[in-house]
Amino acid sequence: MKKLILLSSLTILLFSCKQEQVKTTNSDALSSEEKIDSTNIKTLFNAVLTDGKSYEWLRDLTQNIGSRLSGSEGAAKSVIWGERIMREVGLDSVWLQPVMVPHWVRGEKEIATYTLNGIQKNVPICALGFSIATPKYGVLAEVLEVKSLDEARALGSKMEGKIIFFNRPFDDTLISTFSAYGGCVDQRVNGAEVCGAFGAKGVIVRSMTNSIDDFPHTGTMSYGDLPVDKYIPTAAISSRAANILSADLKQNPNLQFYFKQSCETLPDAPSFNVVGEIRGSETPENIIVVGGHLDSWDLGEGAHDDGTGIVQSLEVAYLFKKNNIKPKNTLRVVFFMNEENGTRGAKEYAALSKMNKEKHIGGLESDSGGHTPRGFSIDANTVNTELLQSWKKLLSPYGLHDLDKGGSGADIGPLKEENVTLVGYKPDSQRYFDYHHTSNDTFDKVNKRELELGSASMASIIYLMDKYLYRNTPVKP
Repeated sequence: MKKLILLSSLTILLFSCKQEQVKTTNSDALSSEEKIDSTNIKTLFNAVLTDGKSYEWLRDLTQNIGSRLSGSEGAAKSVIWGERIMREVGLDSVWLQPVMVPHWVRGEKEIATYTLNGIQKNVPICALGFSIATPKYGVLAEVLEVKSLDEARALGSKMEGKIIFFNRPFDDTLISTFSAYGGCVDQRVNGAEVCGAFGAKGVIVRSMTNSIDDFPHTGTMSYGDLPVDKYIPTAAISSRAANILSADLKQNPNLQFYFKQSCETLPDAPSFNVVGEIRGSETPENIIVVGGHLDSWDLGEGAHDDGTGIVQSLEVAYLFKKNNIKPKNTLRVVFFMNEENGTRGAKEYAALSKMNKEKHIGGLESDSGGHTPRGFSIDANTVNTELLQSWKKLLSPYGLHDLDKGGSGADIGPLKEENVTLVGYKPDSQRYFDYHHTSNDTFDKVNKRELELGSASMASIIYLMDKYLYRNTPVKP
């Protein structure tokens, strides 16, 4: 036994020495300038993990305000909150940017049932954003199950008077759950447009998640170019309910499904983007923006979507100030309003930027939840993409291995130009769609350490972008 203990101890010691050797080798492989960067990045991570603020900011936002759908009282309160928090951090200037936003309200809690073999089954259901209400006493009709928009189109006039049930699940073989989401979300967005044209009475959609649970997922839908008299009520049912309904339709293809909802779209409402900045010390006319969206769907607390992105974006500025890092370019933090059902805030921000002839050189968005950091997606020209990818040696010690070309985010996307480098923060995606657009998206689902690691990851790439990214003339370290 003593020999075994000694052997284990030697193994652990040798492994630790090997790890130290690897760290030394990696450090030796860095240039003198990169060693400075490595030290500064480590300082950012140390600071957030010992004195981070994002978790308590998120607690305040979610517990004292809660859901923040555009046009709602919660959204209005969140604007006041956002301005106050930015001022507390001590940004050089803070202001509100007016924007008119859509105002859709859910109304009374939705109801859905059907009966099979004399047993009534209650179905977890929620209206989709921008859907109309059902008639006062609801909709009752036979159900036709389809897996795609093309399958629905092929039914043609057979849809008349029926409820169309879109039941295409996530592709679980895809490692990126965002790719799986992208492969399914068209049925949620465009289902009513396709089916309303053929006289369907309503549409129900399987929730956008890879989990099997009882939480229906809301989200935006569209009627496209349909005339108003062709609009039909549209709702999502939970993934478990979708599986059960599909099995029950095999037993009784003629079963009748009932649902009732009282949602409506009100006139546009006034709101604001919340904007704050640290003025650049050398080239203040150059702007690097970092942000997320302040609004959220109305079912939960908007914790992962996108409270985490909001507080992480502000924590980037907090970490710069705490560690006396003076950005060369102006660092601007933006809490965008109305990403969920219109992106009006993003469009207004970009329009005003163009009108004011502002010069953005880069942007970073966090809107993929607050889970463990994995890396960043890069939307940039070839030279700047290679520049950012050259930083992998500095970022990979913190688990940031993914630096691939891809999209950046809905809110900074409108700033896209040839020489504007846009980046999307990418945490691990495996749990994100457990919470996305549901009543389950609450503060208790966010891990403090994961959230703070994300803030430091974002601060690190902003530090590098600020130091090395120049419009038209990118310079490598």
